[in-house]
Amino acid sequence: MKIPLIYNLRSVMQRPASTAMTAVSIGLVVGVFVAMLALATGFRAALAKTGSPDNVIVLRQGANDELSSGITRETARIIASFPHIAAGDDGLPLVSPEIYVLLNPDRKTGGIGNVVARGVNDRAFGVRKGVRIVAGRKFNSGASEVIIGRRIAERFVNMDVGDSLEFGGRRWAVVGHFASDGSGFESEVWGENEQFMPVFRGQVYQSVIFRLAPGATLDEVKRVMETDPRIQVSVRDEQDFYTSQSGILSTTLRIMAVFISGIMSIGAIFGAVNTMYAAVSSRSPEIAVMLTLGFKPRSVLASFLTEAAVIALIGGVLGCLFALPINGLATSTTNWQSFSEVGFAFRVTPALLLYGLMFSVVMGLVGGFFPAWRAARQPVVQALRA
Repeated sequence: MKIPLIYNLRSVMQRPASTAMTAVSIGLVVGVFVAMLALATGFRAALAKTGSPDNVIVLRQGANDELSSGITRETARIIASFPHIAAGDDGLPLVSPEIYVLLNPDRKTGGIGNVVARGVNDRAFGVRKGVRIVAGRKFNSGASEVIIGRRIAERFVNMDVGDSLEFGGRRWAVVGHFASDGSGFESEVWGENEQFMPVFRGQVYQSVIFRLAPGATLDEVKRVMETDPRIQVSVRDEQDFYTSQSGILSTTLRIMAVFISGIMSIGAIFGAVNTMYAAVSSRSPEIAVMLTLGFKPRSVLASFLTEAAVIALIGGVLGCLFALPINGLATSTTNWQSFSEVGFAFRVTPALLLYGLMFSVVMGLVGGFFPAWRAARQPVVQALRA
């Protein structure tokens, strides 16, 4: 025979002060837990959006990232001649050989940061369809002009339209801002590759990106290009490549979320323990009556665990409400794999809210177990005397 749930709900309402304090403490832990996971999810999502499943990125053989790669002009020309590359409306291949270097601009809040400067050609805007100008205009070919991703334009000095940046021994006019659906490109400075190349790298690109032709597959492209002795390159799906760049930091953030929330949860669990012990002490006669009426000790145990879970679930809901306002909040951090700053937004997803609710229930069950065990094991005669 099971104890009705309504009994536990009424019991929770009889102790509003202690119930509220326990629920709020659990809610704060859940709020921090969800916020940390939202930070990791937002960062990973920004890099996942950076690539396209229709695009291929070509690096030097053995290179794990763009910064350590190098592709000569001749290699880039050979790559552009492969029939696996899609053609634009003008019939020319959609291929973008790119320069990748790091700048050290001054932050508006003080100090310096690492920002990617990417040299591209005009075909890059066709290869990456999500890139669009949101202020000003595109840079002109042959000019010392750059456009700035909107995520970093607001964080660093001299990045407003009409300003100028100085790097590579030259002064570059900022002629526009661009967006890219929240991807990592919004944390970069773009200019013409032919202008960047002599300033930074001589005659070497860091990567070549192209759009796959209809019917072409990544496996086929890898087989053909990676076995071609003329070029010695590594071929990867662009989206997978940029997602993999988030691996170390996103994993670290998730571990930190569990670690910090785990430490904070100790206090919340003790709060649940005290609340449930108080409930058991004040309801000893009721427990004795239930046992006398034939309710099994396991039913009493389950009843008090349910009560603890209900209180914790209320706290979990509060924690999710605490975390919701940070959804979409812009921030930035350094990607440890590329050593560059990446701007992104917190992402509070339904899955993270579900994790938060599950975490709260676990805290409630852990905190309520020993008081519930005491209630179930309480001698009837002793309880009646109380």
